[in-house]
Amino acid sequence: MATKLIIKKSTKSINRHQRNYLLRHRKTQIGCTPSPATTTVIASINKSIYKCHRSILCLFSRLEYRPRTKGFKILKTRSDSDSISKPAGYRAPYSLIHDRSGKSFDETKKTIVLDLDETLIHSQLEKPDVPYDFVVRPRIDGQILTFFVIKRPGVDDFLKKIGEKYQIVVFTAGLREYASLVLDKLDPERRVISRSFYRDACSEIDGRLVKDLGFVTKDLRRVVIVDDNPNAYALQPENAFPIKPFSDDLNDIELKKLGAFLNGDCDKFEDMRVALKEFVGKDE
Repeated sequence: MATKLIIKKSTKSINRHQRNYLLRHRKTQIGCTPSPATTTVIASINKSIYKCHRSILCLFSRLEYRPRTKGFKILKTRSDSDSISKPAGYRAPYSLIHDRSGKSFDETKKTIVLDLDETLIHSQLEKPDVPYDFVVRPRIDGQILTFFVIKRPGVDDFLKKIGEKYQIVVFTAGLREYASLVLDKLDPERRVISRSFYRDACSEIDGRLVKDLGFVTKDLRRVVIVDDNPNAYALQPENAFPIKPFSDDLNDIELKKLGAFLNGDCDKFEDMRVALKEFVGKDE
């Protein structure tokens, strides 16, 4: 027991002396000039802290002005024509408008959009068995081709009468090099057909060429498309007047029936789509 007490007492005495020594030693260090090595180390640490502080500031300044998209791509604002729902695979077309009459296009006036081939005319590379009306020779891919054109019965009278009341637009899937020459024959004085759209204005959906009426006018209440191909008006079927395809039947009366509708039933409705729904649903 005595041995343990002696050892414990002597240990406390040594620890107390050590603490006093350390206190005296610390007091002597206060106010002393640091060594050059210590100054260098402190300066290096301060410089590193300064650089780190600046890097953090630059990082947060960039983040402050970055749009918070949460991983989503910001899309451009869509036009009114784009607001129309499009089927999957829709690809916006490169639209080209060709003014023919020189008159400004009136958005408030009712518009008739006409297809060209198999609707107003029929053309072929071989000379037909029936009489043809004219020939056009476009240059396509560096080669001059000859097309024999047959006009649908009544087409001249139809265009003249309808053109007095409506704006006429031709929207064709044919190439401009060919179709523009046909239009020059149908409307040589350029007084009837206001505008024309060619293949480069069509949309391609699932390998099919589609004509978007949103490129013709913004007001779809006041437009009718006449086409023999249902794929052509797939985006706006409620605006379509289906017509039988024409080849060489010289007794065809489709344009007479179309003219009767446009000059009769269509006048009773402000929204031409309502007139089409009622007329097309009738039994012939």
